[in-house]
Formats: sequence, C-alpha cells, structure tokens
Amino acid sequence: MKKIFSREVKIALTAIVAIVLLFFGLNFLKGMSLFDNNVEYKMMFTDLKGLMRNTSIYANGYKVGTVKDILYDFEKQGPIEVDCEIDPRLYVPYGTKAKIETDLMGNIKVSLLLGKQGAQRLKPGDVIEGVDDKGAMSQVAEMMPDIQAIIPKVDSIMSNLNMILSNPALVSILTNMDGMSANLKETTQELNGLLKEIHQGVPGMMRHADKTLANTEKLTNNLSKIDVDGMMAKIDHTLNNVESMTNALNSKEGTLGLLMHDKTAYNNLSSTLSHVDSLMIDLKAHPKRYVHFSIFGRKDK
Repeated sequence: MKKIFSREVKIALTAIVAIVLLFFGLNFLKGMSLFDNNVEYKMMFTDLKGLMRNTSIYANGYKVGTVKDILYDFEKQGPIEVDCEIDPRLYVPYGTKAKIETDLMGNIKVSLLLGKQGAQRLKPGDVIEGVDDKGAMSQVAEMMPDIQAIIPKVDSIMSNLNMILSNPALVSILTNMDGMSANLKETTQELNGLLKEIHQGVPGMMRHADKTLANTEKLTNNLSKIDVDGMMAKIDHTLNNVESMTNALNSKEGTLGLLMHDKTAYNNLSSTLSHVDSLMIDLKAHPKRYVHFSIFGRKDK
C-alpha cells in the first residue's frame, strides 16, 4: 500500500503543531486568555513606568484582564494608548480609572478604580482614563533628599551617644544605681516586715477599738438617762437663790445689808466686839472678881 504522507511531510506537520502549541502555551503562561471573548478597552497614560504587554490588570485585588498592546506616538509624544482585554463578567461603569502601580520589588500592575455603582457601563473600545500614581519606589526616591539630610544628624547623635556610653561617669552612675537598687530592696524587705507586724497587731487594735466603742456607747446611754431638764431647773433655782442673797447683801435692809452699808452699825459692832475682847482679857486676868460676883454671891463677914 502506497504511503499517503512521506516522512518529510510528517516532520513538517509535527513542527507546525509544535510551533502552534508553543505559541498558545506562551500566551497562556503570560496570562492571555485563549478561548474567552474578553472585552477590549483603551487606557490613556502619560507615563507607563515600564508597563509592558501582558501586564496583569486587577480590580479590588483580583485579576480581571491583561494589557494587549501599547501604541506610542513617536511624533506627538502625547498620551500613550494602551489596549487591554478585560473579563466580560466585570461591570465597568463610567468614571472608572486605571492606575499603574509599582511595588518595592519592581513588579508592575494596573489597578482599576471602578466608578460609581449603578452608572452606565462602558462600551467595548471606550477609553478608561489613566491616573498618575507615584508608586512606592517613586515615593522612596522623593524621600531620599530628606533621608540624606537626616543621615548626618543621625551620625552626630550616634557619636554623642557613643561618647556618653564611653564616659566613666556613666559606669559610676550605673554602679551607684546598683547600690541604690540593693538599698531599695533592703528597704522594701524592712517595709514588708513592718507591714506584717502592723497586720499582726491589727486584730488586737480592733479589739481595743471595739472595747472603747462599747464603753463610749455605754457612757452615751448613761448620759442619755440623765434628766438634763430637771438638773437645769435645779441649777436655775440655785442661781436664783444666790441672786436673791446677793441682792439682799447689796440692799440696805436687813442685818447683813446694814452691816455692809451702814458705817454706824459697823462701828458700834466693832466697838462692842472690842469691849467684849477687853472683858475676856480682864476675865482671864481676874477670874475671882467675876466668879465671886456672878456665881456664888457675896459671903457674910
């Protein structure tokens, strides 16, 4: 039987199939969809920041498409057109913007900032406006002048810190702090012992306090039983009597009043007392004179 394909034809067909499979395999590995009917949109950027074909496009952190082609106008050098394919299941409303982001490792991606929910959906071929994002690396680059200005200050601070750490006075301070810590520990132990003694003495103090409170309560009860009104009435009566006696002494009526205010009565009483005193003296000197006359009477001679 005659062969349909020669050996050369088989080799050629095998090579063609291999090339086709290689092409689709590479596109698949690059993230391109082989069978889905993705929706094509255009993005406009002023700076691509190294954006390339087949760069992944994300919405809310989820991959929704890839960059298909980049069209750069060498004459006008205006905004750069980027063609992209996006999953048709994603609802892309008007107002959606695209942002190129670069992480610290240099990886680039496109993030979609979706517009307001409920807005009209973009049609295939519509333009998604690109917004400038400095990215982490750009921000670091902008911070470099400030960082470079800070470095000498940090150097100076570190030098001063080394000088302080190498100062012998610091070692002395640390040694004193060790001694202070030991003294503080000893003081704390003594304080704990004192608190322990106080704690042990608290029950006795509480018993004495209870006893004192009981005596105070007893005294209060006794005081509450005293007839304060009756006592005050008696005191008032006594004071009234004292006042009456004082008034009587101050008045010129009565014996005591006359003695205190009448000089004549005072002089007479003084004279009488003087005579009585003289009589008593004479009586002591001549008792027979008064005894004979007063007691036994006169004897017959």
